[in-house]
Amino acid sequence: MYQPTGWPLVARIRLFLWCVLALTGINAAAQNSIQSVSTSSQGSLEVVRVETAAPLQAVPEGFIVQSPARIAFDFPEVASNVPRQALTSSKGNLRSVNVVQAGNRSRMVLNLQQSTNYDAKIEGNVLFLYLQPVTATAVPVKESPLVTAQEAVQLPFIKDIDFRKASELAGRVIVTLPNSQVGVDIKQQGKALLVQFSGVALPEGLRRRLDVADFGTPIQFVRSTQSGQNVQLLIEPKGNWEHSAYQSDTQFVLEVTELKVDPNKLTEKPGYSGEKLSLNFQNIEIRSLLQVIADFTSFNIVTSESVSGAVTLRLKDVPWDQALDIILQAKGLGVRKAGNVLWVAPKDELIAKEKQELEAKVNVESLEPLKTQVFQLKFAKAADVVPRLGGGQGAAAPAQGAQAGAGSTGLLSVRGSVSADPRTNQLFVTDIPSRLTAVQALLERIDVGVQQVVIEARIVEANDSFGRTLGVRLGGADLRGLRGGDAGFAVGGGNRLTFGSSYSAAQNSTGYYGSDATLDSSFVNLPAKSLSSTSTVVPSFAMTLFNPMANRLLNLEIQAMEAEGKGTVVSSPRLMTADQVKALIEQGTDIPYVVATRDGNTLAFKKAVLKLEVTPQITPDGQIILDLEINKDSVGERLPQGVAINTKAIKTQAIVDNGGTIMLGGIFESSEIRSENKVPLLGDLPYVGNLFKNRSVETDRKEMLVFITPRILGK
Repeated sequence: MYQPTGWPLVARIRLFLWCVLALTGINAAAQNSIQSVSTSSQGSLEVVRVETAAPLQAVPEGFIVQSPARIAFDFPEVASNVPRQALTSSKGNLRSVNVVQAGNRSRMVLNLQQSTNYDAKIEGNVLFLYLQPVTATAVPVKESPLVTAQEAVQLPFIKDIDFRKASELAGRVIVTLPNSQVGVDIKQQGKALLVQFSGVALPEGLRRRLDVADFGTPIQFVRSTQSGQNVQLLIEPKGNWEHSAYQSDTQFVLEVTELKVDPNKLTEKPGYSGEKLSLNFQNIEIRSLLQVIADFTSFNIVTSESVSGAVTLRLKDVPWDQALDIILQAKGLGVRKAGNVLWVAPKDELIAKEKQELEAKVNVESLEPLKTQVFQLKFAKAADVVPRLGGGQGAAAPAQGAQAGAGSTGLLSVRGSVSADPRTNQLFVTDIPSRLTAVQALLERIDVGVQQVVIEARIVEANDSFGRTLGVRLGGADLRGLRGGDAGFAVGGGNRLTFGSSYSAAQNSTGYYGSDATLDSSFVNLPAKSLSSTSTVVPSFAMTLFNPMANRLLNLEIQAMEAEGKGTVVSSPRLMTADQVKALIEQGTDIPYVVATRDGNTLAFKKAVLKLEVTPQITPDGQIILDLEINKDSVGERLPQGVAINTKAIKTQAIVDNGGTIMLGGIFESSEIRSENKVPLLGDLPYVGNLFKNRSVETDRKEMLVFITPRILGK
């Protein structure tokens, strides 16, 4: 047990702490670890011997990089007890070996003179890597007299380069390689990432620059180019980010993730990620313990005078930031971070200090002199921006224009004021300089041009009608009245058969009648029905059988009609509007009608129009959300009360790709009418019954379809 009395005790504590760290080791909690790495030769093969604390479950995955020549192996759930200094080799193709641990994973990199292949096997707790000779991997190129060496080299093509949004904070670049043996090299070039694929070619269609800034990930641009026999992929992120890459068969994936840094957090990574330490003290002063942690870390610790007391603790292999958090919670202390300086004090003292700073800031603002700044707006209306800025009671506004009233909230302070001049579209803002800077930053973001959208609608109406009707008239006439009333008064000649286009025309063509004859008498009168879609005149065919010896006529008229009609009406309203601004276009007729009131009848109007009303909204990924209302009205039947209006309307919301076309909906109507009239009993006779009936069939089909196509101007 230690009884701290002064600085000599602190020196002993430091020595004890470093001894504990040296004995326990930082990565004692790892399940397996790399103990040593050595190299040797077996004939023409170079052998790398990797000894682990426990046998590996499988051969670690490795990938070959062509330029610079290297082979990398990943050991998941394996720590490293190998010193970080590179293991150098002056013989053969192998130059050096590096082993680095990152989290719970270790990576071993073999740096080569020239790229080559390898074989691997596990024997107990030893992994053997056999590097093949460089000459074994060379592929001779056979040249013919008509083909040069450059033409003989046929590089495989990269199949695809794609970008996807992995999450709200990550972007993913996916490259489809021609095979799994392509060498990949990743290095940081300034603020960008440069990925090089060796021994492949880039098709002309993939030599492009992808602008992916609108997806909201750290990646802004992806540029792919051909450089000799290599393909280079330049990725330009922004802000604080980190990247990770992996390859599965022929698919290479590079993911860039945004780092969210909390200024009050001791370490930037999520959770506790500080270097591990072990502490074992009894009744040690809190000030001395904080000094030990300060010596172990790269932070400077400032302790308040009110921090006092002692603590007893035993921590083993705990991240230092977690250990500090435990100590502070045990003593009711808080910490504030400013760069690499930690200020430790009681929580109440920290809260009181922050409160004083805020009150002092408010007092400074209340005493700080006011300034007036004029902002000239380009796209936004000054009167519309005033409510967003807000402000309290302040300087008087100009004679014309809008002014923020007292008690409104916004970017301005209580003393600030804002007014707008609609004539010049200017804002006059009076406030302290810090608030004026905030107003200027806001105006730079909202005073921008709004994208324009062209919306085209197509309303297609198709009509298809068909009708068929069949009728008959059957009758006869007696000519004996013209012959003095004597039956059988012959006029000479034999039987006569005549034809005509109608019932009467066939009779008249006989030539054996007089003006007093009743020739139109019929005992079956079932004419064909006129179709609604055609003229009222029905085509007919008639025949007359005349017997001059008996002075009698037999007449037969058959009426038949078949009609077919097709029609298409296309209405295409088109308009342009700004993003999130409602637009309306209509064309039609105002139909008057009479309205009875107490003062008498008045004239009112009802619209029968073709109308398109739309509100577009452009999404960050380039799609368009449309709030649509489409009407297709027409003048209908005239009634005693007035004129009816045939209405067809659609009101909906849809998401459409830029330049895409979708069908919003449609109305389909189909009707079929069949009718038959006949003489009882006679109309039911086979074949002959057709002379005692008429029939009609009418079908009508109507269909309306609505298509919509939006386009963003400039894209």
